[in-house]
Amino acid sequence: MLLTVTTTRPPATDLGYLLHKHPARLQSFDLPFGQAHVFYPEATEERCTAALLLDVDAVGLIRRGVRFPRLDHYVNDRPYVASSFLSVAIARVFGTALAGRCAARPELAAEPLPLHARIAVLPSVGGEDLLPRLFEPLGYAVRAVRHPLDERFPEWGASPYFAVELDGRVRLSELLTHLYVLVPVLDADKHYWVGEAEVEKLLLRGEGWLAAHPDRDLIVGRYLKQRRSLRDRALARLLEDEQPDPERELQAGEAEEAAVEKPLRLHDQRIASVVEVLTASGAKRVLDLGCGGGKLIAALLKEPAFEEIAGVDLSHRALEIARSRLRLEQLAPPQRQRVRLFQTALTYRDRRLSGYDAAAAVEVIEHLDPPRLSSFARVVFEHARPSTVVVTTPNREYNARFETLPPGRFRHRDHRFEWSRRELGEWAGTVADRFGYGVRLLPVGPEDPELGAPTQMAVFER
Repeated sequence: MLLTVTTTRPPATDLGYLLHKHPARLQSFDLPFGQAHVFYPEATEERCTAALLLDVDAVGLIRRGVRFPRLDHYVNDRPYVASSFLSVAIARVFGTALAGRCAARPELAAEPLPLHARIAVLPSVGGEDLLPRLFEPLGYAVRAVRHPLDERFPEWGASPYFAVELDGRVRLSELLTHLYVLVPVLDADKHYWVGEAEVEKLLLRGEGWLAAHPDRDLIVGRYLKQRRSLRDRALARLLEDEQPDPERELQAGEAEEAAVEKPLRLHDQRIASVVEVLTASGAKRVLDLGCGGGKLIAALLKEPAFEEIAGVDLSHRALEIARSRLRLEQLAPPQRQRVRLFQTALTYRDRRLSGYDAAAAVEVIEHLDPPRLSSFARVVFEHARPSTVVVTTPNREYNARFETLPPGRFRHRDHRFEWSRRELGEWAGTVADRFGYGVRLLPVGPEDPELGAPTQMAVFER
């Protein structure tokens, strides 16, 4: 059972600091099911690879009564395929790196790195398509090559085992965490008893990514070996963490922002401006990214040119609010069929976002933590890649003109930042150059000669 992790960020040998394993030494560790060995097949300033090799004592496991669906007495696949054994080894051998700590290079532990992971043999119970379904939403490029059952007898067909390669720019702790959770999910088994402690492990390792994963329910169910009580408890906890009371928070935030902007009727002007740009683009299929309560969707429904309108949001409850406000169940069938609502995070790749002509993120990006903006940009501009993308966000400079807004306060309680015109221009220009778009900046609302318009809009086109 072999896992390798490679980086090309110079000096690449800093990988040894992150893993707390010196590149010049072979190290071995005793585990309850055998031994783990860590060594470096290559270690230069330009490229460094760390290997984790597991030597599983299958005979000892049989004698101790361990049983697996694909384990038949002394002939079995456990020594060779990645499974829950690998997860345990990652936690035991690379525990500090898994936790995201590095005393010698703390800044490096927090930095997204170009990482390439390879698992020599990984089962995918459920087929080849499950591999990209699980890893691509997390930002990885996935390459999988299926192993034959026996090269000497091709008529026997293909096996359920793959050589899998993952490429991504992520923190090392994120890569190890994703492998820790998803490898046993793909294997659909575990070598130990699954109890309440597994729920806590899953919630700990899934923090920040699992709740928004498109296949969240599948991951939770398989990780907990389909034990219904544990699965339901884990899912309930994940949804609780999403928002304590989404409807109340949504209404409170909207009320605060509306109170500040009400004299200008700015919300109506924003929606009208976005609809005008989307209509002029000639788009037929449109994404509303971070649709919230569905106000933009309601405006788009009035325009017959839009044949399909998809609203997406991280909050399941927000989508329920949108469905209620839009009265989808009461619409005539042709109208109802134009609208699609689904849950996803805007910082994780999701295949369902692909294939649309245009996308709009109306007052959305300021709700993201600044370090997540690069993930948002990749999801929208690299992977979904609509021809037109419209982004609106507050102009911080104009806040001085709002009499009811105290100095230094944001317009909405959930805003992580509010940009000046220069800051939006710099971000928009960088994104456009990186992903092959042109961009133009437009004002929304009455323009102040010194401070500009209250809302600023970036229109990306390719």
